[in-house]
Amino acid sequence: MFSGSAHPALADRICSHLGVRRSPVDIKRFSNDCLQAQLLANCRQRDVYIVQPLVPPTQEHLMELLLMIDAARGASAAQITAVMPHYAYARSDKKDASRISLGGRLVADMISTAGAHRVLTMALHAPQVHGFFSTPVDHLTAIGVLADHFRTHDLTNSIVVSPDLGNAKVATQFARLLGLPVAAGSKQRVADDRVVIDSIVGDVSGRRAIILDDEIATGGSMVELIDRLKDAGATEAAVVCTHGLFAGKAVERLRSHPFITEVVTTDTVPPPPDWPELTVRSVSELFAETISRIHHGRSVSSLFEGVDPTHAPPQAKLPFDTHA
Repeated sequence: MFSGSAHPALADRICSHLGVRRSPVDIKRFSNDCLQAQLLANCRQRDVYIVQPLVPPTQEHLMELLLMIDAARGASAAQITAVMPHYAYARSDKKDASRISLGGRLVADMISTAGAHRVLTMALHAPQVHGFFSTPVDHLTAIGVLADHFRTHDLTNSIVVSPDLGNAKVATQFARLLGLPVAAGSKQRVADDRVVIDSIVGDVSGRRAIILDDEIATGGSMVELIDRLKDAGATEAAVVCTHGLFAGKAVERLRSHPFITEVVTTDTVPPPPDWPELTVRSVSELFAETISRIHHGRSVSSLFEGVDPTHAPPQAKLPFDTHA
């Protein structure tokens, strides 16, 4: 198990659950600003796992990941798994303007070309990004971990709200885990940090909103949605996301907003250091369990939906799969 400089704390938590030690990596920067990565542990005919979410500075961390994958391939690793809890380029998933690049597919090709045999990630921004990779992808979800947080709360008069219709399916799964109704915003993005929400689909009047999103960057979309929820009669809001990047003025916007009662995220990315009230739920155990199943050739399909059978109907299993 190796880690780049993006989020070594998460890698250490995953290692702790697996009962292994994180192997050291030496990343050097030369005078011409080029990077070099050296894996300081024997990789020959070993299964190698490299933990590196693509977080700011994204290009720096992407290059580290590519170099570490290449180093493992050159060291005759048996299987190389790129563990990317956050795949930033998933947002570049479609051609929505003339002569625009598809970064999601390009970076997926780069990871495969570098030598990765498998990718392990969580909560891709768009499900079609899964198909950009020519290698197998295990795509996890954090909704089970996030739902556990709210099961200790009084959920009377609560409703799960999706920021847009595209995320409504995941929000519906999350609402099912909590036994709550669901609503969604009708969103149109006009800039990277600005959206227009025309209306709220669903009745939120007199209810506490639990807003579920896959990623929060600047927080502009969230503040716009909260204003519309307030206009529609919602009483307060809890903000929940898998990837809490909180870039730009996001911490200031969300921390000081009077309508927000709490903000909950996971540790797929490093949390901001200046937000002690932020609730961070760890997904390290879920990643560790997935890595263990991959290593031992067991099924990981039962981990994809994040559905606890005690709170929702279990997923169908093949009759010959005794290790699911």
